[in-house]
Amino acid sequence: MTDPVEIVVVDDEKPLVDLITGYLEREGYQVHPAYDGDQALEVIERTDPDVIVLDLMLPGVDGVEVARRVRTFSDAYIIMLTAKAEEIDRIVGLSVGADDYLTKPFSPRELVARVQAMLRRPRVDRDAAPGTRTFGDLTVDPAGREVTVTGQLVELTKIEFDLLDTLSSHPRLVFTRDQLLEQVWGSADFRDEHVVAVHIANLRRKIGDDPDDPEYIRTVRGVGYRMAER
Repeated sequence: MTDPVEIVVVDDEKPLVDLITGYLEREGYQVHPAYDGDQALEVIERTDPDVIVLDLMLPGVDGVEVARRVRTFSDAYIIMLTAKAEEIDRIVGLSVGADDYLTKPFSPRELVARVQAMLRRPRVDRDAAPGTRTFGDLTVDPAGREVTVTGQLVELTKIEFDLLDTLSSHPRLVFTRDQLLEQVWGSADFRDEHVVAVHIANLRRKIGDDPDDPEYIRTVRGVGYRMAER
């Protein structure tokens, strides 16, 4: 018997937490609620969840700071909730390691669909191509899920690694943003292309790739992204 998927739901609105919990538990997930940032960190450390549903605006320690601290000890998927539709909220949330976002109000069924898509997200077939891939000073090790630049290990989130893994698996192929959403997030539904752009920007920053003169990840304007020639 496999262990149940553990999910932490964090929001200061208890009725919303109860609603989300009910939908997730009906799918067989084990849900742990938290209502502020400090409690969230305690629950996350104690339960070691697979997914964290995290409100941006929390009393005390806010959602951005919670995500930042969580990324120091956990690689759980993080879905950020925000009551604001402004682009800056999405950028800030994703830049600290959140994998996705939902703007309130949202359908609980949509949240469940996002969680399911993350958990079944297809991976590149690493058994078929176990060798490392080298692009100048950048090395991608699919089997070990490690990335180095000039021999130095680079810490990436799950999403960032899977983006780089997907792009580097077919370096001459241009991936559209929809294709990357499908390959990395598991579905192009319910999402906008901005999510891909933010994660590509984060990835470039971590591997030291200048977006104005990229050495590793090229933007094909109007289409998507591909790896630079090795």
